[in-house]
Amino acid sequence: MGQGLDWQADGADWPNRAHSHFVEAGTYRWHVQRAGKGEQLLLLHGTGASTHSWSGLFPLLAKHFDTLATDLPGHAFTQSLRRLDASLPGMVRGLKALIAAEAFQPDVIVGHSAGAAIAVKMAPGLDRPPRKVIAVNGALKPFGGPAALIAPVMAKALAVNPFAARALAKGGRDPVRVARLIEGTGSHPGPDYLKFYGRLFADPAHVRGTLSMMANWDVAGLLPPFERAGLCLHQIVGTQDRAVPPEHAAEFSRRYKGVSAELLSGLGHLAHEEDPAQIAKSIFAALDTANASLRRAAT
Repeated sequence: MGQGLDWQADGADWPNRAHSHFVEAGTYRWHVQRAGKGEQLLLLHGTGASTHSWSGLFPLLAKHFDTLATDLPGHAFTQSLRRLDASLPGMVRGLKALIAAEAFQPDVIVGHSAGAAIAVKMAPGLDRPPRKVIAVNGALKPFGGPAALIAPVMAKALAVNPFAARALAKGGRDPVRVARLIEGTGSHPGPDYLKFYGRLFADPAHVRGTLSMMANWDVAGLLPPFERAGLCLHQIVGTQDRAVPPEHAAEFSRRYKGVSAELLSGLGHLAHEEDPAQIAKSIFAALDTANASLRRAAT
């Protein structure tokens, strides 16, 4: 997979660096950020992102939870020791090994985009299932139409091409291209987020990990086992999301027991980066802890 980003150089100014550590578990050397006390809350970022995506939300949650965030396999500073398994079941297996090594049993899992799909897949199989899974613009439904066939095939072809990731990473060095790509999701996060996305997108190992994840992704039939396990899912959805149609959340709420949805006007696919305080409030409310002190703490 290649060496990837260097923690001492590329991670010198990484958001929430003071809470970072590395742990070997399963087939990976994981970059993990952990802080806070109380109920245990796991944060799972989406495809192509990293722990930096939670930089504004992480400290708000860590005031009230034992909060753990990690770079997913093949992303940012989490490196494969032997073989990268970027499939949905493979991600779940890897994360189970990580939380076992961390002695961490999540009471709550918060996932963004594809991270929400991992959370929904993972939750029923945990020794102690979480009391709630929260999806922020969750990507819980397969692509529709021709994209369902074309996107994985293209990603797989690029992932196995030893030159493709390096060629694509050259585009990550252009701040204008990075900004256009991120803003194409319907979100407008601040310049710090764009800076770190640029760093990730310019790294061939991260690009290769992202392509591998896209090439092996399959979320068909994801929610029925979750529903049968009697688990609860709350969806927080930015109405300006251009990556995942917001109407998917309403569909899931109608079809599945224990699934609810909340729409946030004016926010896009990266809602948690645009307005971490609002997302924190929504999480507290979904967990029935939306009292006055928590609302003030999120502002």
